[in-house]
Amino acid sequence: MARKYGKHGPREDTFDAVEDGEGAESLPPPDCWLCERPCGETVIWHHPVPKSRGGRDTVPMHPICQNMLITTFTNSELQRYGLDAALLRLDPRIEKFVAWVSNKDPDFKAALGKKKQR
Repeated sequence: MARKYGKHGPREDTFDAVEDGEGAESLPPPDCWLCERPCGETVIWHHPVPKSRGGRDTVPMHPICQNMLITTFTNSELQRYGLDAALLRLDPRIEKFVAWVSNKDPDFKAALGKKKQR
């Protein structure tokens, strides 16, 4: 069965101007959806609303930001927040994380722990 939407969502529009590697250096890296810092070499295209909950849109994120989001919230909570990153940043855990990661390099990596069972 054919897909109604592209496999990779809206990010295909971002890279239409770059063909065969020409002009790849002229595009600035996208900003992270959660912490709003420019992304580094590794960009994760994350579903803010989980695919299991009907999410189709993808947003660029740092791997560490995606890990923090996944370990902090359940799929039900992420569905309720939707695409509004400002609401997520109001959570004290995310607010503390964003303040901590704001001084780090875009390609900074660290272990954040495992998801807590509720």
